[in-house]
Amino acid sequence: MVLRWNPVGMTIAGISGIRGNTSKHLRLPWDLVVDWSYNLYVTDRDNHRVQKFLRGSTDGITIAGNGTPSMSPETLKYPTGIYIDINNDIYVADRDYHRTQLYTNGSSFGLTIVGNGMLNTTEICILHSVLGSFGSAIDQLYYPYSLQGDSNTGMLYITDHTNYRITCYQFTNGSMSIVAGGNGPGLNTTQLWNPHAVFFDAVSNNLFIANAQANNIVRWTLGANEWTLVVGYMNGSSGNTSTTFNYQSDVMLDPMGNVYVSDRRNHRIQCFMNGESNGRTIAGVVENMGNDSTLLNGPSSIALDGQLNLYVVDQNNHRIQKFLRY
Repeated sequence: MVLRWNPVGMTIAGISGIRGNTSKHLRLPWDLVVDWSYNLYVTDRDNHRVQKFLRGSTDGITIAGNGTPSMSPETLKYPTGIYIDINNDIYVADRDYHRTQLYTNGSSFGLTIVGNGMLNTTEICILHSVLGSFGSAIDQLYYPYSLQGDSNTGMLYITDHTNYRITCYQFTNGSMSIVAGGNGPGLNTTQLWNPHAVFFDAVSNNLFIANAQANNIVRWTLGANEWTLVVGYMNGSSGNTSTTFNYQSDVMLDPMGNVYVSDRRNHRIQCFMNGESNGRTIAGVVENMGNDSTLLNGPSSIALDGQLNLYVVDQNNHRIQKFLRY
């Protein structure tokens, strides 16, 4: 199959280059999900809410968070990752409250399923001096960033960014386990370094991880003790070539096993055909930030619909871009 995308994107949510908090605006959004009806769910990070955009509509409906951070069940603080299960229950990585929230279908009140809530100023100071020393218990989080569910096994994978690990929550009994990393920050194959996103490939039983600080994409087979390199350098060097990244923030696979990466600081989306380490740019222009229809500015997350149309959270432009496959 030949995969090509129109390099001219269409803005389908948000207003290009303009931040705001109305139903038509976004403010530094981070992640998105496209459901089978082509509705969009967007974590509107700096508006502390999750917005739903019905297919064809540019007016968002707030379905989680109320725009005012607090520790109450109906609020969020800088939400990042989002996952929606087969029952349309919504899971949100509530980043700055260090928890994962569950919003059952139609509810505006979140239930904390993982994490102990907000760190105070003293605790944050301790954390910066002894990385991961607080909030690193198996049932705690430290700046969770992304969520990836597997409905077949009832697992929710959580990118536990500043604990340098991927944890797994079991839906049926609420148990937790560490499935990747957890050995401190670094470039060793047993370590992760500020991971930003995880994608579970059920075909191969592998986790694909956007290992952001190390500027690489790694593969961690469930049950293994270390990762193998997919794309990027082992030594953590950044770059803007067809084989390198600069602080990539999302990774996903299509049904053919091709790998897609949001290369955030290079302002582009890269596609790597199955088994290949040389990528091609399918959206954006390397190292050229902008807000016209062909440029991106700090793209944070990506998604594909059933037709393999590409959706990009164009974070610093406060918009969602759609690139049609042809």
